[in-house]
Amino acid sequence: MATTADRTAVRAAALHDLLPPVTRRRTRIGLVAGGLGTYWPQFPGLLPQLKESAAYAAERFRAMDAEVTDAGFVSDAQEGARAAERLRRADCDLIVLFLTTYLTSSMVLPIAQRSHAPVLVIDLQPSERMDHAAFDTGAWLAYCGQCPVPEVGNVFRRAGIPFRSVSGWLRQESAWRRIEQWIRAAHIRAALRHARHGLMGHVYPGMLDVQTDPTLLATTFGSHVEVLEFDDLRHRVERVTEAETRERMALARQVFTLDESVVEEDFAWGATVSVALDRLVADFELDSLAYYHRGLDGELHERLGAGMILGASLLTARGVPAAGEYELRTSVAQLASQSVGAGGSFTEIQALDFEDGVVEMGHDGPAHLAVGARDPLLRGLGVYHGKRGWGVSVEFDVRHGPVTLLGLGQDADGSLSFVTSEGTVVPGPLLEIGNTTSRVDFGRDPGEWVDAWSATGIGHHWSLAVGHHTADFRAAASLLGIDHREV
Repeated sequence: MATTADRTAVRAAALHDLLPPVTRRRTRIGLVAGGLGTYWPQFPGLLPQLKESAAYAAERFRAMDAEVTDAGFVSDAQEGARAAERLRRADCDLIVLFLTTYLTSSMVLPIAQRSHAPVLVIDLQPSERMDHAAFDTGAWLAYCGQCPVPEVGNVFRRAGIPFRSVSGWLRQESAWRRIEQWIRAAHIRAALRHARHGLMGHVYPGMLDVQTDPTLLATTFGSHVEVLEFDDLRHRVERVTEAETRERMALARQVFTLDESVVEEDFAWGATVSVALDRLVADFELDSLAYYHRGLDGELHERLGAGMILGASLLTARGVPAAGEYELRTSVAQLASQSVGAGGSFTEIQALDFEDGVVEMGHDGPAHLAVGARDPLLRGLGVYHGKRGWGVSVEFDVRHGPVTLLGLGQDADGSLSFVTSEGTVVPGPLLEIGNTTSRVDFGRDPGEWVDAWSATGIGHHWSLAVGHHTADFRAAASLLGIDHREV
């Protein structure tokens, strides 16, 4: 009998074929290894051994999902400066310094200073331990990569450069897992640093927490916010043909189960808006989209806003996360979740179940199909609660197992933070109201969890991602230069 995981894998493969993911600039990793050149004439066999270790590390990095610029092996400050210039031109998202033996901090400080990229120091000795009886000085020096780590940490601190390191041995898989965590964090930094966030419509009236200064995203992450009008969408909707609408409806029938409540006319309208949304995203080269329009009495812009859910969910499935209610910070969090392959669905608290000790959460509007426990459902709604309009909405259950919440908090000085909490989605009764829903067990009284979560500076929306990824998000916050808070 097929398990839930099997069915999820089959559905994910089918969605990949039906909805090919959007391609983006690859994450760029800079790599440089080094040791003190004074040793080479003293111990002729040392440099070849260290370069062999450096080659192994380079091979491991090339096998990761990133574009690697290998600046080679440096032996003195002049070579370090030349490597710094090469890595500066490469526009890296993370630079890895491999300290193979002792070296002076003057050899690597320029790399950290001039590259304008965060740096990870690694020191991986050849094996678990030295052969003390057989080793001479030259053999020992190959195990001396840890020696300069405190020196580099001291100098980085004095230079105002954040210091990160992974110490271990060359083929130690636990050390490589720690390194890979920093690579995943670099994926998040790369995605946010180069992202173009679409912001369409206007803020939901009265939601003070969701109001975000677009300049803040540019100055914090390097992101660009493209301000859009619903007329930008209307213009593209008017150019969608009947054949394109029918084709999109056929695709939706492959992805979704249609509930009997779906009205054919509303389904066709959602499909038409979906085609236009794809063109909007392509024309403006968007990496995410947040939107809202209040509307009145069924006028065209209200109908556009009400017709967004199908297309926004399909976009999210392709890796372009969409969030309703003009929730720019949450669409950013969804993109960060997407960058580590964890999905990322628009979420808020719905209710607390004190008998079962769970927090019920979810949201109406667009959802990430990759986090679903079953085939997603299209449900027809005559009323969108809290919003004007009507149409088709997406409903599904989040699959059972570990999840991580990620949201962007904001403090009185305007600074942003990553806020995370890990829990487990567990079985139990769920509402059937056209929303994405889940029951999350955080291992504590649900009321106490709400109090702690709300005290972090989080808004009332966030991204729900599959798997436990707090360590990845903590590392990403370090690379981005923002705080991380965990509940």
